[in-house]
Amino acid sequence: MHADMQITPTKPFILRCFLISLFLSLPFLFLYLFYPQQQQQQQHHITTKDLRIRPGYSSYESYIQRQLNKTLNPKLRKIWTTRDWDRKIPVFARFFEDLKVNKKLLKNTSKALCIGARVGQEVEALRQIGVVDSVGMDLVPYPPLVMKGDFHNQPFQNDTFDFEFSNVFDHALYPQRFVAEIERTLKPEGVCVLHVALSRRADKYSANDLYSVQPLVELFKRSALVHVRSVDGFGLDTEVAFRKKGEPLRRHRL
Repeated sequence: MHADMQITPTKPFILRCFLISLFLSLPFLFLYLFYPQQQQQQQHHITTKDLRIRPGYSSYESYIQRQLNKTLNPKLRKIWTTRDWDRKIPVFARFFEDLKVNKKLLKNTSKALCIGARVGQEVEALRQIGVVDSVGMDLVPYPPLVMKGDFHNQPFQNDTFDFEFSNVFDHALYPQRFVAEIERTLKPEGVCVLHVALSRRADKYSANDLYSVQPLVELFKRSALVHVRSVDGFGLDTEVAFRKKGEPLRRHRL
């Protein structure tokens, strides 16, 4: 008779077991939910001697709002579409023409992206020199030249573009993410050209300050440095070009 008897745990006993297991699992749950995010934030905010993230942003949302305060400023947008439009497009066109004709880093058949393009002056310059498959990206769209997008999280698939240009690296709160997205969306052997300021500090809306090219070389982990040269790019003084490394060659069977 005793062999057939089944012992049924009481409800208080089951509840105690549940509470003990929950208590023991809380530290692991905390580490899983909190520590990776904290580690990611620390990684994004790495500050070195030659690349310093500016303080003052309480959240990513506050950073975005500050950038929008500039991009949506009606006085600035009027200047960008009138006086600056006619002044800047010829200068951008000369930059791109040199990259195409002399440096061989750009072709008429290139699929090109301009990052942080505002109203699309760079895009228009590319199209004028024959690179017709060009588009811009910014937080505020300006059709048909500029579509909406955040350069920390580009709205494009991997290996989309042959050429990417930006003169807003100083506006990146997370430089590692900015560069990682460029390398993700560039095709193998694709080219990225950045205009940056090294000899002077950028405007009050900048999120970082760059003091040498070395941090860029370290950030572009999947690319090789092509050239560095001085330019006069509307307050930016240095052009840095990278080429994304191609896929390893596959050996053909004999």
